[in-house]
Order: sequence, then structure tokens, then C-alpha cells
Amino acid sequence: MELDTNYKKLRYEQYFIDTTGDINHTGKARFKIEYKSINYVYNGVLTHANYCVYYDEERNVIQAHFEGTKDVPDWITNILFQPKYYESFMWEDKKITLKVHKSWASMYKVMKDFVRKEVMELKELHPNATIEVIGWSLGSAMAMLASQDLNYNFGITPHLFTFGSVNPFKTNIFNRRRTIKYLKSCNLSYHIFCNRNDIVTYLVPRIFGFVKLSRLNIKGKFNFFGLFNVAKNHFIYDKGELYSSIYKRERRC
Repeated sequence: MELDTNYKKLRYEQYFIDTTGDINHTGKARFKIEYKSINYVYNGVLTHANYCVYYDEERNVIQAHFEGTKDVPDWITNILFQPKYYESFMWEDKKITLKVHKSWASMYKVMKDFVRKEVMELKELHPNATIEVIGWSLGSAMAMLASQDLNYNFGITPHLFTFGSVNPFKTNIFNRRRTIKYLKSCNLSYHIFCNRNDIVTYLVPRIFGFVKLSRLNIKGKFNFFGLFNVAKNHFIYDKGELYSSIYKRERRC
């Protein structure tokens, strides 16, 4: 299947506005996002997995959105970070074993069949459509897991956009570089946005061996005390000026 050669990405802040349902009330949402919710019990706690698969007719793009942290059960899911092992598989003529934040892996498992089905149904209707996978906060973990899943199981190579991005994959000093290289290869492009003062982007701490594909810092200097202002610094990603240095780097490339 050929990709749409006319693909044009949105401005980065627009992805955040759309995937959060315009959480900061900017009035700039391109559509009203409607998340589907699947309830399940994990470690005795009733929680939910929320996703939305949407076809953007104007751009010929299929989007898979994953909702961010909303309530106490979501935060419990965030902090239960034992590793879960995927089955080993061959990559570049050598075995690789992915390890993932267990509770996030369990959440994605609950919804993955629904996400796969809806993405592939839209792909059949729009075979030349480009795929975008998008998430914020907890949803950033789901988005990273989904991009690997869609690539490994269906040969889909999406564009990945995450905000307030967490560290869902576990590795060690011996296979860290190779694991990250593999995860990057699952995407046509990856945009893993982090605010230096957003404490959520440091979950799960790297000291425990958890990583993300990359870390693309938006504009702003680090302030230790800013880490404790989650209400501001985890919700700031809809401000276009924060991406100015990133746009400049892209224009130079």
C-alpha cells in the first residue's frame, strides 16, 4: 500500500488541543473527540482504557488517540511499574526482548483488539491514508505501545506524537541503545514532547531502567520547583510559541 505523498502534519500544539478535547478551552479544536471507554479491573482497582480512532478526511489521515490521566485509578496505573516481558522476536538478525511497564501494558492489552480493528477497517476504506498515533500523559504510553504493535503485527509505520511523555519501556545498559533504535524504527517520525518542568515526563524514573524513544524538550528553562506545579506544567503543550526552536531546527534540516 502506498502512503499519501501529500501528507502534511499539523502544528504540534494542534495535536495536543485535539487529543485532549481542548482541555484548556482555546476554542481551536478541529473536531470534537469522542473517546470510547473500556472498564477493567487491575490489581483489584476498577479502571478504564480510553481510545478514539478517527479519520481526518481533509488530510487523508487515520488517527489513533489515547486519553491522558484523568482520575485516581489512572494514577494508580501510572505508579505500578513492574516490568512485563513481551515474547522475544528477531530484529536485524538478532533476538530482541521488549520489557514494558506492566500496568500500562495491561491497559493497552484491554483495548488493543478494538484499536487494531478500527484502524484496519479505516485502512481498507482509505488504503493511501497516513497513520498518526497521538497521546498525552498516560495516553503517551498507550500511543508508544500502539505504534510498536501496529508496526510489528500489521506492518504499519505511523507518525507518533506524544505530549507530557512518560517512560514506558524498560531496558538496561547492555541493550538500551538497541531497544531504542528498534522502537524508533517502528515510526515514520516520532515527536516525543516534554516540558522540562513537567514531573510526569520523568515517570517512570530512568534510575529503574525505564526509557522513552527520545525526549524532545519544548522551550523553557528547568526550574526544580516547577516540577511541583503539575496543574500548569503538565497542561502547557497547547502554546505554539513553546515549539519555536523545534520548528527552527526542522527548517534547517
